[in-house]
Amino acid sequence: MIDFTQEIQYFSQYKRLLEVMAQLSKLFSDNSVPFINYRVVENLFCRCFNAENLSRSDTAFDARFNKTGIGIKTFIINKQTSYEKIAEFNNLSSKLNTLNKSDLALSVSNYRNDRITLAKRLYGITNSQYHIVARQNSKLLLFETDYDTISIDEIDRIKQTDKSISFCDGKHSYRYSFSKSTLYREFVLPNNVHTIDINILDDPFSLLLKFQSDLKSHHHSIVSNQLQYVILPLYGKDRIIYPKSGLNQWNASGRKRDFGEMYIPIPREIHKLHPHFFPKRDKSFSLRIPTGEVFTAKVCQDNEKALMTNPNKSLSDWLLRYVLQLEEGELATIEKLDTLGFDSVIIIKSENDNEYLIDVRKTGSYENFLSNQADKSL
Repeated sequence: MIDFTQEIQYFSQYKRLLEVMAQLSKLFSDNSVPFINYRVVENLFCRCFNAENLSRSDTAFDARFNKTGIGIKTFIINKQTSYEKIAEFNNLSSKLNTLNKSDLALSVSNYRNDRITLAKRLYGITNSQYHIVARQNSKLLLFETDYDTISIDEIDRIKQTDKSISFCDGKHSYRYSFSKSTLYREFVLPNNVHTIDINILDDPFSLLLKFQSDLKSHHHSIVSNQLQYVILPLYGKDRIIYPKSGLNQWNASGRKRDFGEMYIPIPREIHKLHPHFFPKRDKSFSLRIPTGEVFTAKVCQDNEKALMTNPNKSLSDWLLRYVLQLEEGELATIEKLDTLGFDSVIIIKSENDNEYLIDVRKTGSYENFLSNQADKSL
């Protein structure tokens, strides 16, 4: 396990920035416990340790440091332990809540493990751990702890109440909330923590006013350098993955087809909202997957409705075989995507117009993207 306090060239700046942000706590709360938004901690960690930020992908890890997947959490801890959210299963809740306590504990554990395994495949991760920023009165407590999968064969001490079930796996205690469809893990405060004392500023607003002009000057450069991106669904109308098109084009009728034939749908709404985002039909461009491999891709078919690679097998080997773990001849289904917690992909245009990046996005991301675009047009 990596001890980030010993990464001397990175840690001193990380510590200073955490302290500064915690000192501004009264912007948000009058509590004597420092407040730092979890996204801020993720961004500071990635900036200071030169880690890749994975938090927006909403997979199991928030960052990748070399080949180590990092889960980054910040929470208040008043005692020696605290139960904290580690996974949500909203799209599976109707199924999960019909199970008896033993089957439920087994199912949420398997789903959790599947999502960890998925993230490791996506980003070429071989090791994993949690980086914790715990918060107490006037101090931050930093420590690392394991990021293990749940030991299925060791699940024991299953208890159920009207609101939840709880269970252990020999290493950690877990709790699943029926109403929130959320799995929690108990985190234990170790003896060897790194403590940062925090002097919370009484009037952080006055400090911000002093920097108002600087903030304005930086705003333009930040906005102008924002990356362009779109979200594409991996399904069709009514959230259906059709058996003979899209991810399952290999199964279409007519001529004999290869198991590698597939495409990612580009809905008409995307072309209307961002008509110049993609190159013109059949014009090749580079498409980089999360592991760093680069494919040759292009927009194809009538109405420019399909994102494909050349050879097409490159895309299917990555998305169908490697990510979804589907066998040749096995149909992709929305149920499979819901189990893994994603149903869309993000396409990011780099500064070079002919280079794009692709990554998965959590369930509901395409609908949220369209909704946000509609709000911007008002």
